[in-house]
Amino acid sequence: MTDLAPAHEELAEGSRVLEARDLTKVYRTGEVEVWALRGVDLDLHQSELVVLVGASGSGKSTLLNILGGLDTPTSGTVSFRGDRITDLKESALTRYRRDHIGFVFQFYNLIPSLTALENVTLVTEIAPAPMAAADALALVGLQDRLDHFPAQLSGGEQQRVAIARAIAKRPDMLLCDEPTGALDSETGILVLEAIEQVNQELGTTTALITHNTTIGDMADRVVRFGDGRIVDTLVNTHRRPAHELEW
Repeated sequence: MTDLAPAHEELAEGSRVLEARDLTKVYRTGEVEVWALRGVDLDLHQSELVVLVGASGSGKSTLLNILGGLDTPTSGTVSFRGDRITDLKESALTRYRRDHIGFVFQFYNLIPSLTALENVTLVTEIAPAPMAAADALALVGLQDRLDHFPAQLSGGEQQRVAIARAIAKRPDMLLCDEPTGALDSETGILVLEAIEQVNQELGTTTALITHNTTIGDMADRVVRFGDGRIVDTLVNTHRRPAHELEW
């Protein structure tokens, strides 16, 4: 296989977008082995929001990086719409990341010399079917901050620019690694509301890593990690709106 199915192909509600099976990841330094993942199985479905919780070093970020094509497993498989991304060559893996995945990290990685609009526009210029950068910023509540530089924005506003940048290319999946980790609770909730809105309005499959177990209340599923394994999974019968969260 040299490439993947076209982006944004219509999927039935609840259908599987991504399937990970028996993933292991072992880091070796000389004779020392560190097992970051130990046989992880996980499915992500269309339009759902999944929160991954667990202590530092439990394997959450390693898993997210493998699902997003930023890292490769030592063993096991990851399939996106039936195509194994673990079989892809680097050029096809780059296309997978570009066309299908949006990343949001704890630190915003905005270009200081560019405005919010320009930071988002950079992504739309390489995406096959992007939304307008201004529309992406409006979706996260920053329609009045288009011409502001990062230094003129609060931490929460900068993170929302990062979310707008990630979703402007209309990715199939949004992968968020501690997106509120550097923010206070009030600002963090504003960021979570932006992620929630993207998930609900665009139907973007979303996986979010956090140390904060309270955030799991806004998810369809909460997956708890420990020592490189999935310890348990909780299915929420009702998603709590982000604005109702307190910590």
